Amino acid sequence: MSDESKDPKKNDESRRDFVASVVAGFAVAGAASGAMSVTETDVEIKTPDGTCDAAFIHPARGSHPGVLLWTDAFGLRPSMRAMGKRLAEQGYSVLVPNPFYRMGKAPFWEDASTIDFGKERGKIMPLMASVSAPGHAEMDATAYIAFLDSQKQVNKSKKIGTQGYCMGGPLVMRTCATVPDRVGAGGSFHGGGLVTDKPDSPHLLAPKIKAKMYFGIAHSDDARQPDAKDKLKEAFIAANNPAEIEVYETCFHGWCVPDMPKQADGTPTYDKPEAEKAWAKLLVLYKSSIA
Repeated sequence: MSDESKDPKKNDESRRDFVASVVAGFAVAGAASGAMSVTETDVEIKTPDGTCDAAFIHPARGSHPGVLLWTDAFGLRPSMRAMGKRLAEQGYSVLVPNPFYRMGKAPFWEDASTIDFGKERGKIMPLMASVSAPGHAEMDATAYIAFLDSQKQVNKSKKIGTQGYCMGGPLVMRTCATVPDRVGAGGSFHGGGLVTDKPDSPHLLAPKIKAKMYFGIAHSDDARQPDAKDKLKEAFIAANNPAEIEVYETCFHGWCVPDMPKQADGTPTYDKPEAEKAWAKLLVLYKSSIA
């Protein structure tokens, strides 16, 4: 082992450089594909529980379908803004809220790749609880969609899409169930807690959801809860709204987000080829359902 590999500071710097290069790569890929010029603005959204800080990112000209992007448990930060920008370059007006606004302003972390979940559990869990408390996600989703619908850059004649990562997966389902006539598509990527044994399990919301749904499930999550995908599938079939459910057989929980912390053995969580596959699935979902 080299001396450099033994130096935690140098390892952290290397990881930050990698994440920065991936985020920068999004911009290069967008430019190469003839992506639209976009505008990013920091905005504030009034909710019954306070004021949510958020990023609103949209094409520089025209009105476009709106999209609500729910972050993972590490919240609104540069990597999530980059994902919102990449989507906006494809012709969508994207809102990326700070889901933890009840606890403070974002960012709570600039770079999630440096996070040790075990050591920071005491900070992370209360943040997650602030949005997962009964009624909070529904309240927030209503406010966020109302904000989108009040913007001239959002085409109100088109349905709204919503996507979420990790913690954001069940929030997507709650959004779709709360505003069913407005939301036309929902994508969950490595969503956590989609199926539980509790009476408020997200999968039980299927009868209230009219949106077309896509669920990208990590192999590690499927191994931990192998019957979840079947219960999800059954719930949406019973609701007369079959969902597309796909297990990514080589992926860890969190594989779509470039600044995810590595696995305990040092294996990268972010899997660029499989993340690009998931992104392509998202674009197909939106183009067929809200564009």
